[in-house]
Amino acid sequence: MHYIPSYIKLNTTGELQKRILILNDILKECKLCPRQCHVNRLKGELGFCRAGERLVVSSIFPHFGEEAPLVGSRGSGTIFLTHCNLRCIFCQNHDISHQGHGETISSEQFAHHMYTLQKRGCHNINFVTPTHYLPQIIASLPFAIDLGLNLPLVYNCGGYESLKAIKLLDGIIDIYMPDVKFAEREVAEKYAQAPDYPEVVKKALKEMYRQAGDLEINKEGVARKGLLIRHLVMPKGLAGTRNIMHFISSEISPHTYVNVMSQYHPEYKSFDYPELNRAITHKEYAEAIDITKKEGLYRGVPQV
Repeated sequence: MHYIPSYIKLNTTGELQKRILILNDILKECKLCPRQCHVNRLKGELGFCRAGERLVVSSIFPHFGEEAPLVGSRGSGTIFLTHCNLRCIFCQNHDISHQGHGETISSEQFAHHMYTLQKRGCHNINFVTPTHYLPQIIASLPFAIDLGLNLPLVYNCGGYESLKAIKLLDGIIDIYMPDVKFAEREVAEKYAQAPDYPEVVKKALKEMYRQAGDLEINKEGVARKGLLIRHLVMPKGLAGTRNIMHFISSEISPHTYVNVMSQYHPEYKSFDYPELNRAITHKEYAEAIDITKKEGLYRGVPQV
């Protein structure tokens, strides 16, 4: 049986349009994320993330390098959005996230891109770094639904989310995929200018799980709904893997699908920080995997 995303029902009842109006109103005094910049983006004012009134997209393509339940056999329909509400000094996409390199498009054009990805056979639509463009993205959905879009939507974010904004996505987003980055305030402040990150991400995770639950995977091995968490292992344990995994297992769910990632390497400004100016070792990664398993997490955890 084909999975019908709930955003289609919300569009039929008129609830989706109500959410669009609420989100668009937030742009007048932007508080889409925890930065709470209060700038009027509809009048050209820019806040911390530097995103303006219109969508700016870097690339759109079927991605085969994501997690297996997203990729399936035909790829994840991935849309890389520019700018970011974090300032991670080790960002591997800094030209997109920090410098904003991309193409400005309308919500209607965005809708056509989503539908094109569906026609190409993708299993889902994967929004990468969508936080600061939520009003414009959600405004594109009625256009996309009219075209025939019926794929699950993936919210692929850095975890630094406004609880109010996430609640407005209830029934719209099918799969939440936050990258849980830091467990300690001092680390989050030093490397991402977000000292409140650890508290913020915990609240966001709980709300995401309340909405979507554990990751549901169909008989073809493709995800259709739920929470999938990423965690990038950093040198010298700076990401706080033990605390993060304990929180996920004890306060979210021991059945959470967790991808413990090994691909950290120096990028952008991390060369200026001796503790970050190297890739992680095999031992560091193996220890992170061991911690994850000891916390009782087993879904998606790689073998080493």
